[in-house]
Amino acid sequence: MSAGPGAGAASSTAAPPARALITGVTGQDGGYLAELLAAQGTQVHGTVRPGGDPQAPVAPHLEALGDALTLHESDLTDPAAVASLLHDVNPDEVYHLAAQSSVARAWADPVGTAVLDAIAPAAVLAACGAMAADGHGVRVLVASSAEIFAGATTSPQDEDTPLRPTNPYGAAKAHAHHLTAIHRSRGLHAVAAVLYPHESPRRPHAFVTRKTTATMAAISRGDAEEIVLGNTAARRDWGWAPDVVAGMVAALRHEEPQDYVLASGTARSVEEFVAAAAAAAGVHDWRERVRIDPELLRPTDATELVGDATRARTTLGWAPTRSFEDVVAAMVDADLAG
Repeated sequence: MSAGPGAGAASSTAAPPARALITGVTGQDGGYLAELLAAQGTQVHGTVRPGGDPQAPVAPHLEALGDALTLHESDLTDPAAVASLLHDVNPDEVYHLAAQSSVARAWADPVGTAVLDAIAPAAVLAACGAMAADGHGVRVLVASSAEIFAGATTSPQDEDTPLRPTNPYGAAKAHAHHLTAIHRSRGLHAVAAVLYPHESPRRPHAFVTRKTTATMAAISRGDAEEIVLGNTAARRDWGWAPDVVAGMVAALRHEEPQDYVLASGTARSVEEFVAAAAAAAGVHDWRERVRIDPELLRPTDATELVGDATRARTTLGWAPTRSFEDVVAAMVDADLAG
């Protein structure tokens, strides 16, 4: 199964830009987005955190982009540094994807999460707003999250659902979401993409989805005996990362800037994810392999988050290209091979 960035491509009304800046380019979404934009002929610039190991290897999929990708060290929580970066790159499009994206880590470090997920997007939006005020037609997309709806009383959620976060991560994302709308009201071409969970073989192992597929692959090989999980009843709307990335591009290039929910529209439980991973790995006694650890339970956890992507489907022509089972199988296949 291909994990290429072309999956889920949607029609758009703007031509590919000359230059694009991706914050968080080394993440799952940033890598797929860089590949997609580079394939369109765009010169891609991406940010990495300052002070890292200069000898650290770049992910193979990013290294393969060669001269089509330029990396910049930048402290995204420093407004002056962000403004300087935007001035130097002079991008036509900005995709702000960099974030602390773990709910569990947000509970452990709510202040750090607020800095990365609320202050950093504020700096990016302010810098883009200043560029727009100077006559530069920059467009900016801020990656929002389904966690802004974690306390919603209705399901599915769409762009008009009231924001009701229930954890520090969701609260920080809600702040950035509101700021995006505020800057848009002041004339900036700003879009918030509300991203529901989306997976791929590039998903870090810290996420329960990749932990699940990797562990089931290990059990299949005889290298593990069990998988330790928290709330297996929690329901999420899981999609395919390259589809979501293509949706972000289409959203930003539409002539009318507005917010978009990008989701499959179907909720599955963590237990169903485990069952799908076990089936793909050939583990038939998976129920006997699951151990619940109360320490992994969140202080609060939305029972069901499922998105209504009607606006993206009708306005952008966007639609998921892979089923839930195919997404899980692609991850398991990669873990079995790796």
